Amino acid sequence: MGKVTGFMEFDRHERPYKAVEERLKNFREFVIPLDEAELARQGARCMDCGIPYCHNGCPVNNIIPDWNDLVYRQRWREALGVLHSTNNFPEFTGRICPAPCEASCTLNINEAPVAIKSIECAIIDKGWEEGWIVPEIPERRSGKRVAVVGSGPSGMACAQQLARAGHDVTVYEKNARIGGLLRYGIPDFKMEKYLIDRRISQMQAEGVTFRHNTEVGVDVTSRDLLKQYDAVVLTGGSEHPRNLDVPGRELDGVHFAMNFLPQQNRRIGGEAPWPLPEISAKGKHVIVIGGGDTGSDCIGTSLRQGAKSVTQLEIMPKPPEKENKAMVWPDWPNRMRTSSSQAEGCARDWGVSTKQIVGKNGKAAAIDCIRLDDKMKEVPGTEFTLPADLVLLAMGFLHPVHEGMLNDLGVTLDPRGNVQANMINYKTSVDRLFAAGDMRRGQSLVVWAIREGRQAARAVDEYLMGESLLPR
Repeated sequence: MGKVTGFMEFDRHERPYKAVEERLKNFREFVIPLDEAELARQGARCMDCGIPYCHNGCPVNNIIPDWNDLVYRQRWREALGVLHSTNNFPEFTGRICPAPCEASCTLNINEAPVAIKSIECAIIDKGWEEGWIVPEIPERRSGKRVAVVGSGPSGMACAQQLARAGHDVTVYEKNARIGGLLRYGIPDFKMEKYLIDRRISQMQAEGVTFRHNTEVGVDVTSRDLLKQYDAVVLTGGSEHPRNLDVPGRELDGVHFAMNFLPQQNRRIGGEAPWPLPEISAKGKHVIVIGGGDTGSDCIGTSLRQGAKSVTQLEIMPKPPEKENKAMVWPDWPNRMRTSSSQAEGCARDWGVSTKQIVGKNGKAAAIDCIRLDDKMKEVPGTEFTLPADLVLLAMGFLHPVHEGMLNDLGVTLDPRGNVQANMINYKTSVDRLFAAGDMRRGQSLVVWAIREGRQAARAVDEYLMGESLLPR
């Protein structure tokens, strides 16, 4: 805990943002860090609540009260050690995690939880600034070889843990650079990519080998991997998007979000153009279908590209402004939230179903919609039309891509189409083959991917060595 009376003395303060008109000029991060004195006060607010529900609210089970207290006492290096004990990449989660830990904070009963995410990010950023983060090279090697397929947060966490256990780890990535969704899905204004690059350098020094531009099932056969390695871990993403089955879906200007977002990331990263038509929101009326994080990222990217207007449509009813704490705390509540991108200047509408996309000369020009009632039934007479030069489909993802690697391996899938494996040993139906992250659990948060990567690493280590000292 922090100061005994801290939660009564200090108000919650979060990191502020740069002004909208300033941040829309570029794709740089725009969050302004708190100074150390303010962070100490925020750490002091962590109360002696008896049962720290934030532990369970956090998927990686961060030991939050401990590092809150250490920041309050200005013992930053110790705080870094506690933070790293449960999370390989706090600089990722400190930027893009929605912070379910804060929803679970006891102080959230009064709507003023500890600023956990701000403190977490400050600890890891200070650790890098001070040079405290160095490669952790194992004292001895096991002689075992492990392949990790997919270099997103789950694959990176799994590979780093296995390398630190002494195994020879090779990560396979189909794209030109390492990072998976972190690299190609998360916009730079939310997380700049040097954060990934310095972790890659650390992991290489720890013995991890990265093979990019190598798609398993195409450039290397799935079965060859199983022959070459003592264990293989599948940590790819849930990349099969939910489609919109309406007339006009085939028109030029209608795209999946994950064809749109990676293009901009590649531009900023100086990569060769993706072999798809150029997608730009400049000067266009943009419709984003889907109200989640991916849709929000499309909004921020479209505005920075110079869209004429941006409208986000959500099929679900508008959530309540505030949740009933007695009913939902400490669980993640359904309530009205406004992301930084949504606050930058987009129109939002709820309970809307798309009827068709209207074209002109083969290109999208408008979108016909109808309103739904609380039972998701169409309400006659509520039809309306919006201009739509660019329609971005951000309605979520169904499961990993089955064609290629998964079909070749003949791995058993669960009823949702994900690779079937439990959360104890992460074993699939194929001998020596493991699965973790979105590949196993479906579309989820970065923090869940890190948790599963860490747990799968321990399971693989136990499988190879008969026991493991890696944490779960």
